[in-house]
Amino acid sequence: MGLRDFMDAVMGRSRLPKAKSDKLFAISTASITLESNMGLKPSGSAGICFKPIGATAYESARQEIEELLEYSSKETETEFRLEKDEFNFLWAIFKDPDFEDLVANIHLVSQTLEDRGFGEQILCAIYRFDSEPEAGTTGHEGKAGRKTGGGKAVYWIYNFKQGTYYPFIPLSSRQRDSPFEFRLRTAMEREMPVEKNVEKWYPLWGIPF
Repeated sequence: MGLRDFMDAVMGRSRLPKAKSDKLFAISTASITLESNMGLKPSGSAGICFKPIGATAYESARQEIEELLEYSSKETETEFRLEKDEFNFLWAIFKDPDFEDLVANIHLVSQTLEDRGFGEQILCAIYRFDSEPEAGTTGHEGKAGRKTGGGKAVYWIYNFKQGTYYPFIPLSSRQRDSPFEFRLRTAMEREMPVEKNVEKWYPLWGIPF
């Protein structure tokens, strides 16, 4: 499932629901537990994706987003880029070693789009974490013997339409590490709004970071 399939699965209706940004910041405090208890360290990369907008409105929104990010990046020193993927979805991708700055910039973009009336176009925010196996292990035992993903990229995806997060751990050949995803749900569901319906844990292949 790619972004187009994600959109079809999430929306599946003629009128799109508005974005729910109020629970977006839950990842900030959760990141501390993810690192200390699960051996997952923020990679310094995150992104927000939204569906195509009409040409004129798109250029206007893109220009405003770029201006805001240029201003914001001077304060946070966050690197960013805007790019379209093969399906014409627009991504704002950020790099910053300070996780709080990543969350703040994601919120800045989502709020800007909502204020301009494009809240229905916002699809998801994605935060990447990396797990590193300790030397001498098989790659599945992390700090203090806790299970980790063995050096895998671990994504937490925020579905703006549901107002919930879910884990996504892609493997080769379009497989995913479902057992570790379920362990993450069990470990984190008290600290952040994890999507309860596993059928809505949509895989996003080809995340550009």
